Amino acid sequence: MNSIVTLNIYTDGGSRGNPGDAAYGFYIETEEKRQVAKKGERLGTTTNNVAEYTGIYESLKWVSENLSLFPNLTKVNVFMDSLLAASQLKGIYKIKNAKLREIFFEIKSLEKKIKVPITYLHIPREQNRIADRLVNIALDGKY
Repeated sequence: MNSIVTLNIYTDGGSRGNPGDAAYGFYIETEEKRQVAKKGERLGTTTNNVAEYTGIYESLKWVSENLSLFPNLTKVNVFMDSLLAASQLKGIYKIKNAKLREIFFEIKSLEKKIKVPITYLHIPREQNRIADRLVNIALDGKY
């Protein structure tokens, strides 16, 4: 793993009902498309947006806790199908919800620990199938 320069993270969150039973999922791969981590976890009852943000936070937390595996890391791309979350993390839209602001600041704290450029990118849902599947597996209690 020493030669890894870029990590690509695919993240998603969802709730059945809004608020409702919620979960997040993330999938992390190298630029060569080799999986390095994946996770899906139930959150209990919360909103879709909180689930989305929690997925982003948890994926970056994983990276920050495993930086020693990637000594040559120079960039992290975070892909998500939430245009709102991507726009807010880029500073295009303000965050009015207190809980989302709290997670936002935790994400920004992780960015400082990771110490490489992190880019937040919106992608169509079809390109985020793995993270979406991890959310649904967690919601179904099969993760």
